[in-house]
Amino acid sequence: MEVAPPRRTRQLARIALTVVCFMIATLLFGFVLFAAHALRAPTAPPAPADGIIVLTGGDHRIVEGVRLLKHGMARRLLISGVNPQTSRDDILRLSGLAPGQFDCCVDLGYAAQDTIGNAEEARTWARGLAAARLIVVTSGYHMPRSLAELAIAMPDVELAPFAVVSKSLHGRAWWLQPGLARLLAVEYIKLLPVAARYAAYRHVRPLMSRPDEPRAAATAAAR
Repeated sequence: MEVAPPRRTRQLARIALTVVCFMIATLLFGFVLFAAHALRAPTAPPAPADGIIVLTGGDHRIVEGVRLLKHGMARRLLISGVNPQTSRDDILRLSGLAPGQFDCCVDLGYAAQDTIGNAEEARTWARGLAAARLIVVTSGYHMPRSLAELAIAMPDVELAPFAVVSKSLHGRAWWLQPGLARLLAVEYIKLLPVAARYAAYRHVRPLMSRPDEPRAAATAAAR
């Protein structure tokens, strides 16, 4: 069995170390950007849409989603991932809406257990609404992963993010708060595989649609 010369071994080790350091630096830089973006409150309300999706995880998300509904940003609102133990009356009281407006314009989704479930629940609701544009309301740190899952589930629907950032967190130094830093780190780690899956989906989707193109062209020619 041949042994690689020591010089070549050192060169390979340096290359491997450089690649590892580069990957770590890239991940750390990405995390810093993610944390800064996650704690930045929206500067302006989104443009009107066909519907509003609120992904549960905090009462403030529901309050902000209802506020957008009250201001006429959409005609219907879906609250996805409602706890089965939370009744419709509980959500009604939290929303501050009149019962008539709540009954006509707010839908509650109890099926979703995670972000993928939110996306599936939202897709079914959006199809029933024939929505082309949706406003997505969730926490700033949860928004990137939510948008990726929703875009995979509804590639033909335009998604307008409206991030909710607690006033107690906005503008504060997250790196000086262990609990907040840990929350951001966990969410960033969850985001990485979803972002990779979304990137792969964007490249694969055009290939999946190509076999139908000749058939569509033939149908159009026959007409």
